[in-house]
Amino acid sequence: MFPWIAATAFFLTGLLVAEGRGERRVIWVCKPLASAGFVGAAVAAGGLGGGYGRAILAGLVLAWIGDVLLIPDHSGAFLGGLSAFLLGHLAFSAAFLLRDNSPGWTAVALALFGTIAVAVDRWLLPHVAASLRVPVRLYIAVITMIVALAAGSLAAGETLLGFAGAVTFYLSDLSVARDRFVQPGFLNKLWGLPLYYAAQLLLAASVAR
Repeated sequence: MFPWIAATAFFLTGLLVAEGRGERRVIWVCKPLASAGFVGAAVAAGGLGGGYGRAILAGLVLAWIGDVLLIPDHSGAFLGGLSAFLLGHLAFSAAFLLRDNSPGWTAVALALFGTIAVAVDRWLLPHVAASLRVPVRLYIAVITMIVALAAGSLAAGETLLGFAGAVTFYLSDLSVARDRFVQPGFLNKLWGLPLYYAAQLLLAASVAR
């Protein structure tokens, strides 16, 4: 896995520099390659070898598609990227259901993160165009479910990597939401992108048994 992790780190660095300088052509090169790193890492870790691994791999491939679609700065591409990530999150949810899971702890986590989701919804929705409110709310609901399922999987004795990846992904999405809808700026990407790629690599690593 290490070469793929190193590739992600290298192109992520280039991506951050390009975002800071507004160099769109470099972003088009670095972002897809940085995201290809976490797909490669999942394959190298054994992602093709079982139901959980294949579901995680499918989610990562959909995330790669979403990353590319989110590069252009217009609403149509954003909706396409959001849809790709939504499908990817459904794949991640399926992955956690394919491993041992504690329904009780999943319910507890759902209550906790559901409360956070309500707060995020109230913070975000006043800034979201009417045409995007349903997809955004659906996205919030699905990523909240992923974290809850990952918590239930952890409570049942599964690897910490999956739960850590889900929580880190959740946090990174707050930077995307803030940048897209509330207060755009490079600062959002400066902390959000490293969290996002760390989350994907954690999920990729979680397929190893």
